[in-house]
Amino acid sequence: MDKIRIRKNKKKDMNTADFDFHLPEELIAQTPLEKRDASKLLIVNRKTGEFQDRHFHSIIDMLEPGDALVMNDTRVLPARLYGQKEETGGHVELLLLKNTAGDEWEVLAKPAKRLKVGTRVSFGDGRLSAVVTEELTHGGRIVRFDYQGIFLEVLESLGEMPLPPYIHEKLDDRERYQTVYAKESGSAAAPTAGLHFTKELLAEIQAKGVHLVYLTLHVGLGTFRPVSVDNLDEHEMHSEFYQLSEEAAATLRSVKENGGRVIAVGTTSIRTLETIGCKFEGQIQADSGWTNIFIKPGYEWKVVDAFSTNFHLPKSTLVMLVSAFAGRELVLDAYHHAIQEHYRFFSFGDAMFIY
Repeated sequence: MDKIRIRKNKKKDMNTADFDFHLPEELIAQTPLEKRDASKLLIVNRKTGEFQDRHFHSIIDMLEPGDALVMNDTRVLPARLYGQKEETGGHVELLLLKNTAGDEWEVLAKPAKRLKVGTRVSFGDGRLSAVVTEELTHGGRIVRFDYQGIFLEVLESLGEMPLPPYIHEKLDDRERYQTVYAKESGSAAAPTAGLHFTKELLAEIQAKGVHLVYLTLHVGLGTFRPVSVDNLDEHEMHSEFYQLSEEAAATLRSVKENGGRVIAVGTTSIRTLETIGCKFEGQIQADSGWTNIFIKPGYEWKVVDAFSTNFHLPKSTLVMLVSAFAGRELVLDAYHHAIQEHYRFFSFGDAMFIY
């Protein structure tokens, strides 16, 4: 029955409104749980349409020896900086988006209209300063930073975590917005599906004979943008940098050859693996570059066999990605089930495992 429905959907244009659902505000998780793996896990079988309500630790029961669990090891930059204009002392806020070259960064600036080319901004005790080199649209600027020492260390001491716009509580422990395996600095947001893993759980999973594989995708803030066009074919995705090493690619190839599954943690791991699969005609090869892949219903999957992910914003490209894997109706049913069962939503919320 489902299959026929999905096929019918492929023919007609998909609309953003098809991925809308009503989410009570109190289900948006404002703070992380005390224990990472105590969050709930909704297990969804996409073939039978069956749901199971479990806790995150039981993800280990869904993994078989010989499978690969693929995680994104990006680290979130404390990318929000508060400074003063050197000439006037006026307050300025910069949000670092991406490192364009050397010490130059694309940033979102507030208030942007006062930041003309040539304006200098100083941060903290003057250990870091920036000069505007180019004006972009929508409050965007290119700035060049001057500093002593190592940029990332200066940033760690002066910057704040750019939590998503729907989180209004202050985060007591910055590390709780990083995965336990975060390594490569460069994200504007955390790959939140990975926040549920503890070092102990990963050790148990590895002891079961599952391969732990890491890739990197630096998450851009575009992740939080709702789709603003009605027809999905017109939506333009933001670009994000990804990297898969030769060692990781070789492990994934051998897992596939031996009949194991590639299980992705989160939409960022999925987008990286599928970008590579599309580029190399289904083969998994070491690669790095920029991806703006938009996975929506009708997409033909190349690499990923199952995945875990958090619960996403209505009308977002992430709900569309999950629907491309499990079918829109099943995904919306699962979301309604999660709402009835008071699952916690978004970055600090609960998780779903789909196979």
